[in-house]
Amino acid sequence: MHELLAQRVQRRIRELFPDVEGVEIKIDVPPRPEMGDYSTNVAMTLAPLLKMAPREIAGKIVDGFSDRWIEKIEIAGPGFINFFISKEGWAEWFSGIFSDPEKLIPDLGKGRKVHLEFVSANPTGPLHVGHGRGAALGDTLTRLLRATGFQVLTEYYINDAGRQITKLGESVYLRYRELFGEEITLEEDHYKGEYIIEIARKIRDLYGDRFIRENDLEFFKKFAAEEILNGIKEDLDIFRVKFDSWFSERSLYDRGVVDETVEILKSKDLIYEDEGAIWFRSSLFGDEKDRVIRRSTGEPTYFLADIAYHRLKFEGGYDLIIDIWGADHHGYEPRIRAAMKALGFDEERLKILFIQLVSLIKDGRPVSMSTRAGEFVTLRDVVEEVGVDAARFFYLLRRNDSHLDFDLDLARKKSNENPVYYVQYAHARISSIFRQGEKKGLDVKPEFFPEKLGEGEIPLLKKIADFSRIIEQSVRDLSPHRIPFYLVELARQFHQYYNETRVLTENVEERKTRLALIEVVKYILREGLEIIGVEAPEKM
Repeated sequence: MHELLAQRVQRRIRELFPDVEGVEIKIDVPPRPEMGDYSTNVAMTLAPLLKMAPREIAGKIVDGFSDRWIEKIEIAGPGFINFFISKEGWAEWFSGIFSDPEKLIPDLGKGRKVHLEFVSANPTGPLHVGHGRGAALGDTLTRLLRATGFQVLTEYYINDAGRQITKLGESVYLRYRELFGEEITLEEDHYKGEYIIEIARKIRDLYGDRFIRENDLEFFKKFAAEEILNGIKEDLDIFRVKFDSWFSERSLYDRGVVDETVEILKSKDLIYEDEGAIWFRSSLFGDEKDRVIRRSTGEPTYFLADIAYHRLKFEGGYDLIIDIWGADHHGYEPRIRAAMKALGFDEERLKILFIQLVSLIKDGRPVSMSTRAGEFVTLRDVVEEVGVDAARFFYLLRRNDSHLDFDLDLARKKSNENPVYYVQYAHARISSIFRQGEKKGLDVKPEFFPEKLGEGEIPLLKKIADFSRIIEQSVRDLSPHRIPFYLVELARQFHQYYNETRVLTENVEERKTRLALIEVVKYILREGLEIIGVEAPEKM
């Protein structure tokens, strides 16, 4: 409906102002029904180009604007054009949608290739609640982009090289020695969670005291990282998150990709030595200062590996590269963009989304967490407490760059106060209506009879029509938080319709028309829930 209106407005502008090109026609839904079904601010967009008052431009557009779907048009405020769709217009539109509801999900990707990297938590501890938010966002974006015609490769980048893995190995080795009665001293940057002791016990059970005699730190690093990574994979599997690729940071060194990247930068005269360290001239490409890529000890920095990794992404021929990072990586964006520009890539192909912090609320109070000390709530804890459906739904209830308060008590409730329960109940209720009709011996095959469309159906039709716009905005902004909010609104509109309207009426054409309407609602609820990775139950 948005697209059809935009096309008609565009055609009218071409008739009136043939010299004006490239003006975006933005169609919005007004905040109140009395302001119309749809609105555009195009007159205000055109005003500076045409050197005319917006209301004058709006008047010219409206004058002679005829369409059998439009009941009336009003000019409001400084120059908004408000459209009121006729009942016949809604009926004709719905007739096409009912025959092919898949048209509600637009093909926006046209087969374009996307690389999407998310979670990528260091294998130094279990996934915590913050990682869960990144997992929910990344997997939902994957489902959304695939549903709208993109080819998406999902990847988890495993930080299995560097200092943190060394500290992990040391932490497990110390706990291992402690199991044999030795007194140990843990430094501040060692990992102290119960999971470290569990890994040490597993090594003791498998190998006895062998490593008391053999101080094999490499073994402890490798064993601990693999154990933790296996646990991460299990947690993500439970959370309905699958990755196409698990990419090892270590492989960048083993395959020579890091050294190749250094040589490329050197050939461009973009690295230099100072005080024994190797620096990249990132300040030439928009970064605030140059960055060290190899320390004076010869040890490479994480940044160097990241440059090499992103170089591979860009060379992979992806139209869009999406990284989902924690909020603490905000300052890292300018330097990675600088590196891509230095390597000659179009850094506009790279989109970086940041995940803000999650606060767990229980009994009305925040739950305290400290990752290094091991005092944190894991993703698995949350899933076991509220279930996968509620966890995924609640993680998406705020835009990714906004702080999220996750109310565990609300997420557990089996009532209409809980938004995921409310949406799932709407889907189950529609299924129940069809079952009831069959039990009564009624013909419940949906069909649409335009003349049987009543005024009571129009608000629900408007909400159905809004689904395409929500999907399009979510893709355009890479912000799928709009989808659960829309699903709650659609469920509310359906419940209201159901409470005010008898669906299984004796009039056959009226009944079939109403069943057609709610069947499309059910389709949207199911597809919307599938996109956010939540089940759509037939019974509750």
